[in-house]
Amino acid sequence: MKQPRAWQRMLSGRRLDLLDPTPVDIEIEDIAHGLAFVARWNGQTAGDHAYSVAEHSLLVTEIFCRMQPKAPIKWQLAALLHDAPEYVIGDMISPVKAAVGSDYEALDERLTAAIHFRFGLPAKIPVTVKKQIKKADTVSAWMEATQIAGFTVTEANKIFGKVDQTLIDGLSITLRPAPLVRADFTAKHTQLLGQI
Repeated sequence: MKQPRAWQRMLSGRRLDLLDPTPVDIEIEDIAHGLAFVARWNGQTAGDHAYSVAEHSLLVTEIFCRMQPKAPIKWQLAALLHDAPEYVIGDMISPVKAAVGSDYEALDERLTAAIHFRFGLPAKIPVTVKKQIKKADTVSAWMEATQIAGFTVTEANKIFGKVDQTLIDGLSITLRPAPLVRADFTAKHTQLLGQI
């Protein structure tokens, strides 16, 4: 019996094996393009453009830097790439991830390790840094929930916890066309990589 195909051809021409990804098959342009077209919240956001994982990743990086102003550049890069595997596996909302279970987690971990190696990060980042990025991710989710996903502040506080408003002072979510977000994501990656 023929094995099902477990690889995807990328726009760069790379062939990424999802079950055994290698750093050599990973390009930032593919990641930026994929993430710019993957909608968060299953597309259930107000506005004329989807709120993409790339836009979310830029916001998480900004919040992480506000929370950890002395964070090394490599951890800022890790924040930018925290959802990078979603460029090929998509963004599943938390309830779906829980239902799928350990298979999704294992796939995500393999892709993350390959992405990290490709850009000079350790396969697994330190637990303390991972928690800091997760905290920034949660703050971002709170902002998204209240600004574009129709949640009340009370609902968002129950689900994501209350947010220190000084962390998000001056930040707002603007839904933009995917090509603009893709360009900003790529530029941020280039900037951070150039400082390492």
